Amino acid sequence: MTQRPVPTGRYKVGTFTYTVYDDREEVIVPGTMRSIPARVYYPVDPSSVEGMEKARYMTREMAAALKKFMHVPIDYDKSDAAGDNVTECYENAPRITDERFPLIMFNHGLASFREANSFLCIELASNGYVVIAVGHPYDSILTELDDGTKTELSKSITKRQYEPYLPGVISVLKLTNSRGTERELADKFDELQNKYCRFIMSRVDESVRDTLAALRYAKENLQDMIDFSTGIGVTGHSLGGAAAYMLCLEYDGFICGLNMDGALFGSNKGKILRKPFVQISCKTNINAETRAFVDHTEVVYGALFQRMQHLGFSDMKHMIPIKAMVGKLDPNVAHENVCRLHMEMFDTYLKKSKAHPDITGNSDVVIREYQPDIAE
Repeated sequence: MTQRPVPTGRYKVGTFTYTVYDDREEVIVPGTMRSIPARVYYPVDPSSVEGMEKARYMTREMAAALKKFMHVPIDYDKSDAAGDNVTECYENAPRITDERFPLIMFNHGLASFREANSFLCIELASNGYVVIAVGHPYDSILTELDDGTKTELSKSITKRQYEPYLPGVISVLKLTNSRGTERELADKFDELQNKYCRFIMSRVDESVRDTLAALRYAKENLQDMIDFSTGIGVTGHSLGGAAAYMLCLEYDGFICGLNMDGALFGSNKGKILRKPFVQISCKTNINAETRAFVDHTEVVYGALFQRMQHLGFSDMKHMIPIKAMVGKLDPNVAHENVCRLHMEMFDTYLKKSKAHPDITGNSDVVIREYQPDIAE
């Protein structure tokens, strides 16, 4: 692992988990009930964690799952003994009792895991946000519930990514090399997903339901730490980013969002986005993500990262040395730019500390601003 990012905010960060048990019938394993694990990252007073040990980054079982499914070269015992299996937050740190903070919901991608973007979540929490990262059973490489139950990635998830597989893959490659307007590309992707990806489309719906279940728990149990009055922000990576887009499309409580390189699977054609949004992309996947740029009443930003691959938008850029998987952009530079875009959006629309987000480009990120194309 490269040097992990150090959070820049004035707060230290606490963390704890909760599980929403038996929320609804499980689709992947009929006859069972779906339970949703969530991890909370929250601001704490720096003085309150003096002398406390930092939280572990992962369990032994998660390290094994990362090796098995993502080929991450982790020697758990060596990492633990060297003190490297820690992260920049503190388990069950004392909460700040006289202040509440805005809420951001985060969703991981398909074949990823709940803590896969912990560096981003910790950075946001250090700057005065409560972040709830939602886990998705059977879509995650490993789901860990608070009662000790652990469930691996379902084989059917990867087998059914395209149905039939080979024609679906060929169609994706054709789309990657296609040209056209944002709307033309969005319609091509919609045709592709409806032909080959109906199952994956349904997983976006499951992620949305999981998020709403985790949010209900927060509203019922975490009122003392969360300020719900300004609305809720949402973000996610890969399929979790597609879920963020759907949540902004369909639920009033979510007032702004970001999608980190998620192909926009889901029944979203013809629906109108009425929330400010940032679509973060790499060159490989941009043609599957143009739906965000059409049919919207608020400004939408496109952020195209140079020298970046899909996994580079998660913590994996600090763990996997294979540039073909994470990209050639320096991991810390990538992290700084991802965090900057998130902070600009959430500071503007959740904290309302500025009138407009300062979404600007540089040599590593090309920014395009899309003004509303539908009048309210």
